[in-house]
Amino acid sequence: MGRLDVKRASHRILIVDDHPVVREGFARVLEEEPGLTVCGQADTMKQALELVGQLQPELVMVDLSLEDGSGLALITRLKRRWPDLKMLVCSIHDEALFAERAIAAGALGYLNKQETTHRIKEAVRTVLAGELYLSAGMSERVSMGCLDAKGAMPASIAQLSNREIEVFDLIGQGLSTADIAARLNRSVKTIETHRDKIKRKLHLASGGELVRRAVQWQLEQR
Repeated sequence: MGRLDVKRASHRILIVDDHPVVREGFARVLEEEPGLTVCGQADTMKQALELVGQLQPELVMVDLSLEDGSGLALITRLKRRWPDLKMLVCSIHDEALFAERAIAAGALGYLNKQETTHRIKEAVRTVLAGELYLSAGMSERVSMGCLDAKGAMPASIAQLSNREIEVFDLIGQGLSTADIAARLNRSVKTIETHRDKIKRKLHLASGGELVRRAVQWQLEQR
């Protein structure tokens, strides 16, 4: 991680992802493209905020799951501090559930990590131009004026708040309540409250059912 060589007259891009292999893969793809320069990489919200201030990128590519928090929360904070900063979400999570949330937070595009090299470059170019980038299916919904994740997913999942989805995601990764509290810098009691709300919204009777459903959801995202 850290600062990389910068090409003059290039669009400067910061990659934020907690997997080194993914960061390096995106960096190789983008550095092959004329006029694009990866000026830095980060694996946490804290480091991303610091590097945006230091490196002043034009575009930030953001994963939804970071070591110290949610990519959605990071997008919100970045947009608040740097209103003109362009952001593109790159995630394995379902676009139908998260695209609307990402756009509402301040991103200009949503890209699945499994897309082709051509699509990655296309998404970056589109967002750098100040235009919205989504999959063909989601773009059609936008053109029809119905960008609404709740209409595309089971109502129970779509009703979870951004924070509840973040907690649900971490439960599916095998983290305990105490681990989640430490990761999100919240109290154990607060996380327990989130767990109770998630169970109620998903109609789950026990903590065991919650864990099984969260793990199942994790597997479905891959």
